[in-house]
Amino acid sequence: MKTIKEKHSLLMRWTHWVNFPVLAIMIWSGLFIYWANDSYGISVFGITMIRFFPEWFYSYFHIPQRLAEGMAFHFLFMWFFVINGILYVLYTFFSGAWRELVPGQRTFKEAWQVLLHDLHIRKTLPPQQKYNAAQRIAYTAIIIMGVGSVSTGLAIYKPVQFYWLCWLCGGYHFARILHFALTIGYVFFFVVHILQVVLAGWNNFRSVISGFEVGEDKEKLGTGQFTSEKTEK
Repeated sequence: MKTIKEKHSLLMRWTHWVNFPVLAIMIWSGLFIYWANDSYGISVFGITMIRFFPEWFYSYFHIPQRLAEGMAFHFLFMWFFVINGILYVLYTFFSGAWRELVPGQRTFKEAWQVLLHDLHIRKTLPPQQKYNAAQRIAYTAIIIMGVGSVSTGLAIYKPVQFYWLCWLCGGYHFARILHFALTIGYVFFFVVHILQVVLAGWNNFRSVISGFEVGEDKEKLGTGQFTSEKTEK
């Protein structure tokens, strides 16, 4: 017998879905800012061997002329990103949901078992709760990354006013590298997250939209089987 049970609250789903377009616009606008001063690449003895983007890419999209546009969008949606993140953290803290998200002593070991299962190397999964071990690590990491993005972003934006924050981030140049590295981390997280959704199946994806999950009522199923066996005897 199929049952419907609540899995994700409205606020949890709201912050999840709002964060996706906001973060996408932040990355898009942040690239405009980065492209205006493309100083990163792989160099050997002062000779640039690899650049992230070729010259034709800049010419085709007229990127050097779009710095102001990128800054305007980036600083506007930064507020939505921060407010959405604060709401999410406050909810998980006061609702007690953080207990289901924060990794425990066995989480890293079980996350490895989840990975082996997803790669079809291991047949059985470790004990599953609301979130598996890999998800707990990923969701905790994304919160830490969000704090890091805001901190390094402020250090880059106002290095004089937030000189102490800039110092904590290792200086202006290192803060800029960290900010860029975190952006790559978001893209990597998004790819892995989509793969996890595909592997988890439609029922899991539906619960993130509706908040409810469809499952089997094992207790009623077991009672029915017991009654049937007793009747046959």
